[in-house]
Amino acid sequence: CQYGVVPAYGLLYAPPHSCACYIRAKLNGFNALAPAARSEEESVSRRNFADRLEKGPAFGDPFPQEKAPVEKWWPTYRHDAERSGATVSPLPTVMGSLWTLELGGKLSAVTVAAGTLFVARVDAFTLFAIDTDRGSVRWSFTAGGRIDSPPTWCKGRVIFGCADGYVYCLRARDGVLVWRFRAAPEERRVVSYDRLESAWPVSGSVLVLGDSVWFAAGRSSFLDGGIHLYRIRVPTGEIVSSARLGRIDPRTGRDLEETVRKMDMEGALPDVLSSDGSSIFMRHKRFDFNLTEKPGAVPHLYSSVGLLDDSWWHRTYWQLGTTTWSGYGMWVGAGNWIPAGRILVFNRSTVYGFGRNRYAQHGSHVGLDARTIFHFRPPLHKGSRWVYYRLFASERPKGAEYEALLRQAARRGRAGGRKKYLWREEVPLLVRAMVLAGDVLVLGGPPALFGVPDPEAVLEGRAGGILSLVSASTGEELARYELDEAPVFDGMAVADGKLFAATCGGRILCFGRRR
Repeated sequence: CQYGVVPAYGLLYAPPHSCACYIRAKLNGFNALAPAARSEEESVSRRNFADRLEKGPAFGDPFPQEKAPVEKWWPTYRHDAERSGATVSPLPTVMGSLWTLELGGKLSAVTVAAGTLFVARVDAFTLFAIDTDRGSVRWSFTAGGRIDSPPTWCKGRVIFGCADGYVYCLRARDGVLVWRFRAAPEERRVVSYDRLESAWPVSGSVLVLGDSVWFAAGRSSFLDGGIHLYRIRVPTGEIVSSARLGRIDPRTGRDLEETVRKMDMEGALPDVLSSDGSSIFMRHKRFDFNLTEKPGAVPHLYSSVGLLDDSWWHRTYWQLGTTTWSGYGMWVGAGNWIPAGRILVFNRSTVYGFGRNRYAQHGSHVGLDARTIFHFRPPLHKGSRWVYYRLFASERPKGAEYEALLRQAARRGRAGGRKKYLWREEVPLLVRAMVLAGDVLVLGGPPALFGVPDPEAVLEGRAGGILSLVSASTGEELARYELDEAPVFDGMAVADGKLFAATCGGRILCFGRRR
């Protein structure tokens, strides 16, 4: 926005941008692009799947069919395939620290199953398995690249994607390799944030339903032949189906660059996949189980910049919706009409979130939601025109009601808003992690910024943190605990009556009822 791109040294440099134009398709960060080494058609024709599967020492181990008590665990990112962040497992409000384990470095979110917590030390390329009773490391496994999010547990296995372009399946009890599959169409490396990675990285948290696993490899539908999607059988690594999202629309044969309308265009970016049990979702894209793209919008947990982005950019947010309108004037629309916030958790009837009281265009180029954060000063009177953060519970719109809200949002943009709130409360922290455990909301994050001498340290979690337990029915605070470090973004889980958190300082914390 306002600067454009720079051609130099045979490359095209695309700098960071501050706008919400083309938000569903454009690249983030600072990118250097080169001419394609070969045509897309030639690259795609090389898809020989037979030599991509590597079988490990644990390949062929029995794949149990008995049902485990998964509902009491946290077996995948945000607990389930819908990425709800909610569990029926209750959590006591009077808790104490059971153990702390220091791993160091930048940690991912966590998953918990069968008495084991799984977490990645992202930049060290390492996955750890930790005993949930003792807080000791059972095993570790080093992959070939960054692991940006935790693995998914499935019947004695853990499966995760990696920035080296592979998907790994390990035996959960000892970390021995069952198989690994190269999702990247070829072995090619690029420099990404000071590391060598595949041109087609895979998010760590893959989607597992039954005996199948779904994932996406790539950086953009416009780069390097596009984004490659796969469905693979967990026991054997055998491909069930695959698809590719490229720059050519398979229905019309048109180049997607020809679909520009005002400040929007077709295209796709990768993300952690999710499912409502009948469709597979990747950001605004919807597929059937065999990865055929389907028309029609279905509400799901969605973020225009992806669920793993923790930057709190002021023109992006989570929503239980389908899309975000592009442009400097339209990005606010969905947030004012449907449940939206910096972070959300939900069940069948209710959405809980931490977000702005209203979405407005002010401060168009101020960066990290600066005006909203630095002017947070509770308490505020109900008629205040300030834009500020608060915790809320909102009815979950369904069916025709949801479609009506979307139509109104598209017509009226930033004006109005018809969300049905059950309650709204101001809280003394910036909620960076949230879990719904039965009828208790667990909030984690740094303290609110107003009046602090070093706001940067607060935002980075280095100035301590707060753990707050809130009634899901009323919003009343039930308990509060002080932390030395704030949790990482979306970095908490509840399983077997215990609360687990990965912190900004590289620690794993475990809280529960002391015996």
